[in-house]
Amino acid sequence: MEAKETVRALLDRLPDNCSLDEVLYHLYVLHEVAKGRADVEAGRTITHAEVAEQLRRKWQRSAER
Repeated sequence: MEAKETVRALLDRLPDNCSLDEVLYHLYVLHEVAKGRADVEAGRTITHAEVAEQLRRKWQRSAER
């Protein structure tokens, strides 16, 4: 029932004249936030420094091509 409750709460917060695309977008955001929180709880995270290093390496590989 948690999913239905989440959808109902979202619909209550959105304006009455919102489009279906807006509803879908907000559901997508809620879903991605929930996935992120689950990742944090499971320890599937990396530090800011690790992200920066991965991006630096990716940019270097792209520049070498």
